[in-house]
Amino acid sequence: MESNLKDSAPVLSRKRERELVVFIKGHNVPITDLSLLNLAFTHRSYANECSETVGNNERLEFLGDSVLGIAVADWLMRNYPNKAEGDFSKIKSAVVSEESLAIVALRLGIDRLLLLGRGEEGTGGRKKKAILADCMEAIYGACYLDSGFEATYRFVTTLMEDQIRLVLEEDWALDYKTRLQEYMQKHYKDVPTYTLVKKTGPEHNHTFYMEVDVAGQVFGPGIGANKKEAQQQAAKAAYEVLIKEK
Repeated sequence: MESNLKDSAPVLSRKRERELVVFIKGHNVPITDLSLLNLAFTHRSYANECSETVGNNERLEFLGDSVLGIAVADWLMRNYPNKAEGDFSKIKSAVVSEESLAIVALRLGIDRLLLLGRGEEGTGGRKKKAILADCMEAIYGACYLDSGFEATYRFVTTLMEDQIRLVLEEDWALDYKTRLQEYMQKHYKDVPTYTLVKKTGPEHNHTFYMEVDVAGQVFGPGIGANKKEAQQQAAKAAYEVLIKEK
Protein backbone atom coordinates (compact mmCIF):
# COMPACT_ATOMS: atom_id res chain seq x y z
CA MET A 1 0.00 0.00 0.00
CA GLU A 2 2.73 2.46 0.99
CA SER A 3 4.65 1.82 -2.22
CA ASN A 4 1.56 2.33 -4.39
CA LEU A 5 0.78 5.59 -2.62
CA LYS A 6 4.20 7.18 -2.81
CA ASP A 7 4.62 6.09 -6.43
CA SER A 8 1.68 8.39 -7.26
CA ALA A 9 3.21 11.42 -5.52
CA PRO A 10 4.24 14.47 -7.56
CA VAL A 11 7.86 14.54 -8.69
CA LEU A 12 10.12 16.21 -6.14
CA SER A 13 12.31 19.09 -7.20
CA ARG A 14 15.41 19.88 -5.17
CA LYS A 15 13.75 23.02 -3.88
CA ARG A 16 10.72 21.01 -2.76
CA GLU A 17 12.95 18.42 -1.08
CA ARG A 18 14.65 21.18 0.91
CA GLU A 19 11.28 22.61 1.96
CA LEU A 20 10.07 19.24 3.20
CA VAL A 21 13.30 18.51 5.08
CA VAL A 22 13.03 21.89 6.83
CA PHE A 23 9.43 21.06 7.75
CA ILE A 24 10.40 17.64 9.15
CA LYS A 25 13.30 18.96 11.20
CA GLY A 26 11.46 22.04 12.40
CA HIS A 27 8.52 20.08 13.81
CA ASN A 28 10.08 16.68 14.62
CA VAL A 29 7.86 14.94 12.09
CA PRO A 30 8.42 11.15 12.26
CA ILE A 31 8.76 10.52 8.55
CA THR A 32 11.74 9.82 6.28
CA ASP A 33 10.01 9.23 2.95
CA LEU A 34 9.77 12.64 1.30
CA SER A 35 7.57 11.35 -1.52
CA LEU A 36 4.98 10.10 0.95
CA LEU A 37 5.04 13.40 2.81
CA ASN A 38 4.76 15.32 -0.46
CA LEU A 39 1.67 13.28 -1.33
CA ALA A 40 0.14 14.28 2.01
CA PHE A 41 0.36 17.90 0.89
CA THR A 42 -1.19 17.19 -2.53
CA HIS A 43 -4.79 18.40 -2.83
CA ARG A 44 -7.14 16.85 -5.35
CA SER A 45 -7.30 20.12 -7.31
CA TYR A 46 -3.54 19.96 -7.97
CA ALA A 47 -3.68 16.32 -9.06
CA ASN A 48 -6.57 17.06 -11.42
CA GLU A 49 -4.63 19.82 -13.18
CA CYS A 50 -1.38 17.87 -13.63
CA SER A 51 -0.51 16.72 -17.13
CA GLU A 52 0.93 13.47 -15.77
CA THR A 53 -0.90 11.00 -13.54
CA VAL A 54 -0.61 12.20 -9.95
CA GLY A 55 -2.37 10.98 -6.82
CA ASN A 56 -3.82 13.09 -4.01
CA ASN A 57 -3.89 13.00 -0.22
CA GLU A 58 -7.41 11.61 0.26
CA ARG A 59 -6.40 8.00 1.07
CA LEU A 60 -3.78 9.22 3.53
CA GLU A 61 -6.41 11.50 5.05
CA PHE A 62 -8.74 8.52 5.52
CA LEU A 63 -6.00 6.61 7.33
CA GLY A 64 -4.86 9.61 9.36
CA ASP A 65 -8.39 10.28 10.59
CA SER A 66 -8.43 6.85 12.27
CA VAL A 67 -4.90 7.21 13.64
CA LEU A 68 -5.76 10.62 15.09
CA GLY A 69 -8.96 9.32 16.66
CA ILE A 70 -7.35 6.40 18.46
CA ALA A 71 -4.36 8.50 19.58
CA VAL A 72 -6.58 11.16 21.15
CA ALA A 73 -8.86 8.52 22.71
CA ASP A 74 -5.88 6.70 24.18
CA TRP A 75 -4.38 9.92 25.57
CA LEU A 76 -7.68 10.82 27.23
CA MET A 77 -8.07 7.35 28.77
CA ARG A 78 -4.55 7.45 30.17
CA ASN A 79 -4.68 11.00 31.51
CA TYR A 80 -8.29 11.26 32.69
CA PRO A 81 -9.25 7.79 34.02
CA ASN A 82 -12.21 9.13 36.02
CA LYS A 83 -14.06 10.86 33.18
CA ALA A 84 -17.24 9.31 31.80
CA GLU A 85 -17.47 7.88 28.28
CA GLY A 86 -19.90 10.62 27.26
CA ASP A 87 -17.38 13.27 28.27
CA PHE A 88 -14.67 11.52 26.27
CA SER A 89 -16.84 11.49 23.16
CA LYS A 90 -17.54 15.23 23.35
CA ILE A 91 -13.93 16.14 24.10
CA LYS A 92 -12.55 13.92 21.34
CA SER A 93 -15.03 15.29 18.84
CA ALA A 94 -13.99 18.87 19.53
CA VAL A 95 -10.28 18.04 19.49
CA VAL A 96 -10.38 16.25 16.11
CA SER A 97 -12.79 18.75 14.53
CA GLU A 98 -12.02 20.68 11.38
CA GLU A 99 -11.66 23.88 13.40
CA SER A 100 -9.13 22.35 15.80
CA LEU A 101 -7.05 20.66 13.10
CA ALA A 102 -6.95 23.85 11.02
CA ILE A 103 -5.52 25.73 14.01
CA VAL A 104 -2.73 23.16 14.36
CA ALA A 105 -2.08 23.16 10.61
CA LEU A 106 -1.63 26.93 10.50
CA ARG A 107 0.67 26.77 13.51
CA LEU A 108 2.90 24.37 11.56
CA GLY A 109 2.83 26.51 8.40
CA ILE A 110 1.11 23.81 6.38
CA ASP A 111 -0.70 26.45 4.33
CA ARG A 112 2.62 27.43 2.73
CA LEU A 113 3.45 23.86 1.66
CA LEU A 114 0.11 22.79 0.18
CA LEU A 115 0.03 21.77 -3.47
CA LEU A 116 -3.15 23.30 -4.90
CA GLY A 117 -4.65 23.68 -8.34
CA ARG A 118 -4.90 27.15 -9.84
CA GLY A 119 -8.64 27.39 -9.25
CA GLU A 120 -8.38 26.43 -5.60
CA GLU A 121 -5.41 28.71 -5.15
CA GLY A 122 -7.37 31.60 -6.61
CA THR A 123 -10.25 31.15 -4.17
CA GLY A 124 -8.09 31.23 -1.05
CA GLY A 125 -7.64 27.49 -0.67
CA ARG A 126 -4.55 27.86 1.50
CA LYS A 127 -6.62 29.27 4.32
CA LYS A 128 -9.68 27.02 3.97
CA LYS A 129 -10.23 25.09 7.17
CA ALA A 130 -11.40 21.93 5.41
CA ILE A 131 -8.30 21.74 3.21
CA LEU A 132 -5.95 22.44 6.12
CA ALA A 133 -7.66 19.87 8.37
CA ASP A 134 -7.63 17.21 5.64
CA CYS A 135 -3.93 17.80 5.01
CA MET A 136 -3.19 17.52 8.73
CA GLU A 137 -4.91 14.13 8.82
CA ALA A 138 -3.03 13.06 5.67
CA ILE A 139 0.28 13.91 7.36
CA TYR A 140 -0.70 11.74 10.32
CA GLY A 141 -1.50 8.93 7.89
CA ALA A 142 1.85 9.32 6.14
CA CYS A 143 3.69 9.25 9.47
CA TYR A 144 1.88 6.07 10.45
CA LEU A 145 2.84 4.30 7.23
CA ASP A 146 6.43 5.49 7.44
CA SER A 147 7.22 5.14 11.15
CA GLY A 148 4.45 3.11 12.78
CA PHE A 149 1.93 3.89 15.47
CA GLU A 150 4.16 4.61 18.48
CA ALA A 151 6.13 7.37 16.76
CA THR A 152 2.96 8.79 15.22
CA TYR A 153 1.20 8.66 18.59
CA ARG A 154 3.94 10.78 20.16
CA PHE A 155 3.77 13.25 17.28
CA VAL A 156 -0.03 13.51 17.35
CA THR A 157 -0.35 13.91 21.10
CA THR A 158 2.46 16.46 21.26
CA LEU A 159 0.71 18.57 18.63
CA MET A 160 -2.83 18.08 19.92
CA GLU A 161 -2.22 18.31 23.67
CA ASP A 162 -2.80 22.08 23.74
CA GLN A 163 -6.10 21.60 21.91
CA ILE A 164 -7.15 18.84 24.31
CA ARG A 165 -6.42 21.01 27.34
CA LEU A 166 -8.22 23.96 25.74
CA VAL A 167 -11.33 21.83 25.32
CA LEU A 168 -11.08 20.52 28.87
CA GLU A 169 -10.51 23.91 30.46
CA GLU A 170 -12.81 26.12 28.42
CA ASP A 171 -15.40 23.74 26.93
CA TRP A 172 -14.16 24.97 23.56
CA ALA A 173 -16.14 24.86 20.32
CA LEU A 174 -19.69 24.61 21.65
CA ASP A 175 -21.13 25.86 18.38
CA TYR A 176 -23.19 22.75 17.71
CA LYS A 177 -24.52 23.97 14.37
CA THR A 178 -20.96 24.22 13.04
CA ARG A 179 -19.94 20.89 14.54
CA LEU A 180 -23.01 19.14 13.12
CA GLN A 181 -22.39 20.65 9.69
CA GLU A 182 -18.75 19.49 9.75
CA TYR A 183 -19.87 16.01 10.77
CA MET A 184 -22.40 15.82 7.93
CA GLN A 185 -19.99 17.15 5.32
CA LYS A 186 -17.43 14.55 6.33
CA HIS A 187 -19.74 11.53 6.62
CA TYR A 188 -22.59 12.35 4.22
CA LYS A 189 -21.19 15.06 1.90
CA ASP A 190 -24.32 17.05 2.74
CA VAL A 191 -25.53 19.71 5.18
CA PRO A 192 -28.28 19.60 7.82
CA THR A 193 -31.70 21.11 7.11
CA TYR A 194 -33.54 23.10 9.78
CA THR A 195 -37.33 23.48 9.89
CA LEU A 196 -39.43 25.77 12.06
CA VAL A 197 -42.03 23.47 13.65
CA LYS A 198 -43.98 26.13 15.50
CA LYS A 199 -43.78 29.52 17.18
CA THR A 200 -45.66 30.27 20.38
CA GLY A 201 -46.14 33.18 22.76
CA PRO A 202 -46.96 36.87 22.31
CA GLU A 203 -45.34 38.97 19.59
CA HIS A 204 -42.73 40.46 21.93
CA ASN A 205 -41.84 37.14 23.57
CA HIS A 206 -41.92 34.29 21.04
CA THR A 207 -40.66 30.78 21.72
CA PHE A 208 -39.35 28.97 18.64
CA TYR A 209 -39.32 25.21 18.01
CA MET A 210 -36.87 23.93 15.37
CA GLU A 211 -36.17 20.45 14.03
CA VAL A 212 -33.08 19.37 12.09
CA ASP A 213 -32.93 16.74 9.37
CA VAL A 214 -29.65 14.81 9.20
CA ALA A 215 -29.60 12.50 6.19
CA GLY A 216 -33.23 11.51 6.79
CA GLN A 217 -33.07 11.40 10.59
CA VAL A 218 -35.06 14.15 12.28
CA PHE A 219 -33.98 15.48 15.68
CA GLY A 220 -35.61 17.96 18.03
CA PRO A 221 -37.43 20.07 18.44
CA GLY A 222 -34.86 22.46 19.84
CA ILE A 223 -36.46 25.28 21.81
CA GLY A 224 -35.21 28.86 22.06
CA ALA A 225 -36.11 32.51 22.36
CA ASN A 226 -35.11 32.98 18.70
CA LYS A 227 -34.56 30.77 15.67
CA LYS A 228 -30.79 30.69 16.09
CA GLU A 229 -30.98 29.50 19.68
CA ALA A 230 -33.58 26.85 18.79
CA GLN A 231 -31.40 25.64 15.90
CA GLN A 232 -28.42 25.30 18.25
CA GLN A 233 -30.48 23.17 20.62
CA ALA A 234 -31.70 20.95 17.79
CA ALA A 235 -28.15 20.63 16.45
CA LYS A 236 -26.87 19.71 19.91
CA ALA A 237 -29.49 16.93 20.25
CA ALA A 238 -28.56 15.53 16.83
CA TYR A 239 -24.82 15.84 17.29
CA GLU A 240 -24.70 14.10 20.65
CA VAL A 241 -26.69 11.13 19.32
CA LEU A 242 -24.57 10.83 16.17
CA ILE A 243 -21.26 10.96 18.05
CA LYS A 244 -22.36 8.11 20.32
CA GLU A 245 -23.36 6.03 17.30
CA LYS A 246 -20.07 6.65 15.46
